[in-house]
Amino acid sequence: MVKVFALMAGLTALLAALGGYVGGSGGAVMMFVIAAVMNFSLYWWSDKMVLRMYKAQIITPAEAPELYATVDRLRQRAGLPMPVVAISPQPQPNAFATGRDPEHAVVCCTAGILKALPQDELEGVIAHELAHIKHRHMLVSTIAATMAGAIGMLGRMAMWGAVLGGGGRDRQGNGLGGLVMLIISPFIAMIIQFAISRQNEFQADATAAEITGRPMPLANALTRLDAFAKQIPMDVNPAAAHLAIVNPLAAFQGQSLMRIFSTHPPTAERVARLKAIADGAL
Repeated sequence: MVKVFALMAGLTALLAALGGYVGGSGGAVMMFVIAAVMNFSLYWWSDKMVLRMYKAQIITPAEAPELYATVDRLRQRAGLPMPVVAISPQPQPNAFATGRDPEHAVVCCTAGILKALPQDELEGVIAHELAHIKHRHMLVSTIAATMAGAIGMLGRMAMWGAVLGGGGRDRQGNGLGGLVMLIISPFIAMIIQFAISRQNEFQADATAAEITGRPMPLANALTRLDAFAKQIPMDVNPAAAHLAIVNPLAAFQGQSLMRIFSTHPPTAERVARLKAIADGAL
C-alpha cells in the first residue's frame, strides 16, 4: 500500500503542477481536486476503466467454458479467489490483469490469444496474469495507466493553452513552452510506468512457472506473442499498454527509439530467465 499511496501522491503533484501551468494557482487547485477525485475513483473502479480502454467485456462460464475452466483451475493452484474473466475483441494475441486486490481482480484475454496459442502456452499466460494478482501488482499498474492518460491529456491542453495565449501567469502565448509541456508530461508519466512495470513482469513470469510447474510453455508463449505484436496492431490507449503481458504497441514502435523506453523488459531476457528456471539455474 505504501507504493500505491506514493504513486498517487507523485502523480497528483504532477497533475497539480500541469494545472498550474495551464491555469495558474486556480488551475493548480482545480487539478489537485480533480486528481483527488480520480484517485478515489481509480481505487474503486480502476478495473472498469481499463476494460474500457481495451474494449473488453466480462463473460460468463457459459459464454467461454474452456477459458473459464482454465482460469478456475490455475487460480486454485495459486491460492486465489476466482477472478472476473473478460475477453477483448482485439485480434492481437495478448492478455492482462487488473483490479484493486485479489478479491476484485479481472483476467482478460484478447480474442486473438484464444485462437493463436496452444493450451499449455495459454495456461502459462493466464498463470502470469494470476501471478500479478497474487503479488498485487494490478492496482499500482492500473493507477499508473489511468493517471498517465490524464497527464497526457493535460499536456495537450497546456500546449493549446500556450499556443492560444491562455494560462495563468503571463506567458505571452509561449507556444514553445506549451510544446515542451506536451512532450515532457507524458514522458514523466512513462518513466513512472517504466520503473513499476519491468520488475513486476520478471516476478510474474517466475511465479507463473511455479503455478504451472512448467516454465517453458510461458517462454514459448512470450516468443510467439512478441512476434504477433510486431505484426498485428492493437487499438488501445497507450497509457494502458504496460498492463499487457507483451507490449501491444510494438507494431507501431518498430525499431524506433521508443522501444528503449518500453515498459516491458526485452522478451529475449524474459525467455532466458524462464529457461534458467527450467534448467534449475535460478
